[in-house]
Amino acid sequence: MLILFTSILCSVAVSVLLKIARKQQIDVAQAIAVNYVVAASLCFFILRPDPASLLAPATPWWILAALGFLLPSVFLIMAAAVRHAGIVLSDAAQRLSLFLPLIASFVIFQETLTQSKALGIVTALVALVCLLLRPRQNQNAEAAATPSYTAILVLLGVWFGYGVIDIMFKQLAKSGAAFPSSLFTAFVLAGILIFAWLTIRRTQWARRNIVAGLALGLLNFGNIYFYIRAHQVFPENPTLVFSAMNIGVISLGTLVGAGFFREKLSWVNALGIVLAIGAILLLIPR
Repeated sequence: MLILFTSILCSVAVSVLLKIARKQQIDVAQAIAVNYVVAASLCFFILRPDPASLLAPATPWWILAALGFLLPSVFLIMAAAVRHAGIVLSDAAQRLSLFLPLIASFVIFQETLTQSKALGIVTALVALVCLLLRPRQNQNAEAAATPSYTAILVLLGVWFGYGVIDIMFKQLAKSGAAFPSSLFTAFVLAGILIFAWLTIRRTQWARRNIVAGLALGLLNFGNIYFYIRAHQVFPENPTLVFSAMNIGVISLGTLVGAGFFREKLSWVNALGIVLAIGAILLLIPR
């Protein structure tokens, strides 16, 4: 569970960094691009990938290609969702993507549904709802308005994109391919795509965006590395990893938001945190 908790910490730190970046007018796209350079470099120097291992028949090239496309794309879709629909709805769409990997756990990965797991899943979903119900705060006209068609589309993109990425990471962990080489390739492909997109847009680089990208890359590498490792540690229980990651991130994120950003925390949110802990305990294999 320590591996999974470390991934949760890194994920929350990424969210905090992105929140600060928005307030500091940092170009998120540039930070994301630098992030993949850092993540790929850390993967290369720490995990020592062997490129020759990718020639093995077990290498899931379609998964690596999908991740290379989805990782930067969903980051950009999330940024668009925040711009068009606000942070609250965007975060909700990301966390509600939990439904997709939960369905995949039983349909694709053939996990056995026990009474304890069923109770844990129900508890996790109730906890998720409680955590997403936030007290009304002073909102601007854009956030209070009914979402436009553009906002609805990008929110659906966030929901679907994050859900599919979770499933792809589980597939990667299950494939048996060389872990360091696969992770390194996914980061490189993602970096190539986002740099190509920025080049087409003729982006003017700024130092503060690069600095933000360095920090983002360090945290994002830790998040993804430990998340995949968690799937490898619990190969027969993807529901635990999917649920613990999502409700763990939003529970810790709620506490961080209340403590550092002075966001209001209702009794319903507090109940959600308690239920989230209970759900994780129910899902832990015995």
